[in-house]
Amino acid sequence: MELTLLGTGAPEGLPVPDCPCAVCALATGEAARGATSVLVDGVVLLDLTPGIALAAARAGQTLGGLRLVLLSHPHDGPPVEIPAGLPAPARVPDGQSLSVLGGHRVRAVAVDAPGTGYEVESPDGLRVLYLPPGGAPAGIAPNGGPPTEAVPAPYDLVLLDVVGRPDALARLRAAGAVAGTTDVVAVHVGHDAPPGPELARRLAALGARAVPDGTTLAAGDYQEVPDVPRRTLVLGGARSGKSAEAERRLAAFPDVLYVATGGTRDGDAEWAERVTAHRERRPASWRTAETCDLLPLLADADGPPLLIDCLSLWLTHAMDEAGAWDDATWHRSGSATVRADIDALRSAWRGTRRTVVAVSNEVGSGVVPATSSGRRFRDVLGHLNATLAEQSEEVLLMTAGLPVRLR
Repeated sequence: MELTLLGTGAPEGLPVPDCPCAVCALATGEAARGATSVLVDGVVLLDLTPGIALAAARAGQTLGGLRLVLLSHPHDGPPVEIPAGLPAPARVPDGQSLSVLGGHRVRAVAVDAPGTGYEVESPDGLRVLYLPPGGAPAGIAPNGGPPTEAVPAPYDLVLLDVVGRPDALARLRAAGAVAGTTDVVAVHVGHDAPPGPELARRLAALGARAVPDGTTLAAGDYQEVPDVPRRTLVLGGARSGKSAEAERRLAAFPDVLYVATGGTRDGDAEWAERVTAHRERRPASWRTAETCDLLPLLADADGPPLLIDCLSLWLTHAMDEAGAWDDATWHRSGSATVRADIDALRSAWRGTRRTVVAVSNEVGSGVVPATSSGRRFRDVLGHLNATLAEQSEEVLLMTAGLPVRLR
């Protein structure tokens, strides 16, 4: 089954007309995207968009063999002209199936946003799922729970709004509808997505990819998408975006365990506000553990992905336990105790079989701390970061909300 992506952009396209934003300014050449529309084996068209005949011609395709034109979402812009000879576009009621001349079968899939998703099965049994912009399956693993709609097997290809709804991909993974062999391609890409190489990097971290308009995909063909790194270390200064980046990297995976090493602080209203803000932006399906005992979590080979936020607070706890803030205690026993703790964490980090993303502060680029204990913490945290970075598949440095890939 071949699918030609006549457009891969959001309904308003990319660049958005008259939009002065930086993403739209950079959306030239192959980075420009028409509204998403998909031609399946020349017989089914998913979403009728402005200029569809010209888009098909640019992709080397013809619309003369169309048997079915389906709409997946409401069209809020100007009326779309239907080229002469095309079947009238239709929206299939949720759950209803249609058979197309030639052997294709189409089933409407309920979504949690205005619109309809479509499952298309080819005569030889290949299966594709197409979801509308901003939509996630409504009957598959809601809020990370058990699926209410059976999925017979993983799809061969899934087209969805990965940037806007990574949780939709998480639901599909939780239900077994997306597996390691599923080709996940981002569509409905708008100016809320990062431009250029950053889009490819962010999608790859979620196990997905993007392609230019006019690309023809073969369902069932293996596509080499970079594996999600097992160990990722995200560094950055205060308010650099490091926690948001770490959360974004796991947003498409169900049952993430969020490990909060800071815990709670009685009577500290400002800290409570920070903790609440973190909790509210996490997916509902994630669980939280407030602990600094990281070794058993890293040793649990069967556990879900881990997000550890953050290692600098873990180190603060380790130094508290060792009495390492006092100069005399540090030189007598604290230094050896903290180094042993770091060595044990390094071994657990190196040997873990779980997918894990850890956040840590990058310090030492500013004013030298005024106290010996402050300088001690700065130095030991630098050592901890370097130790874990050495054993990480990917290391990112966040600056002003932008990631710089160090490894």
